[in-house]
Amino acid sequence: MAGLAGIQGEELVARYLQQKGYRLTARNYRCRFGEIDIIALCGQYIVFVEVKTRKAGALVSGAEAVGPAKRRRIISAAMLYLEEHPTRLQPRFDVAQVLLPEGGKPGGVHYLENAFVLEEGNGIF
Repeated sequence: MAGLAGIQGEELVARYLQQKGYRLTARNYRCRFGEIDIIALCGQYIVFVEVKTRKAGALVSGAEAVGPAKRRRIISAAMLYLEEHPTRLQPRFDVAQVLLPEGGKPGGVHYLENAFVLEEGNGIF
């Protein structure tokens, strides 16, 4: 979701992650493959977070909106980020869905850790 609601949703997720002890290292990382909303460190992981803001009653959940093509773009962007910023941390791909009540500001965060994985079947290799 573009616009103010999407920006507010990303800000809400950033605060949520910080409260959970994540250390944010990048926001809105852009490259030729697309954009990664949030990149954070948590324990042994470097976490690539896709944020989806959804209106109440949306037909597709945030996780469902991150289909195979979107996952491939996120993974490709993450691989480029890791080439530019080498680390020994394990990559992890999470999806955060922010609920947008009708006429209101973004509300709760539904957070899915390890929403998808990097593997040969992703079509990257």
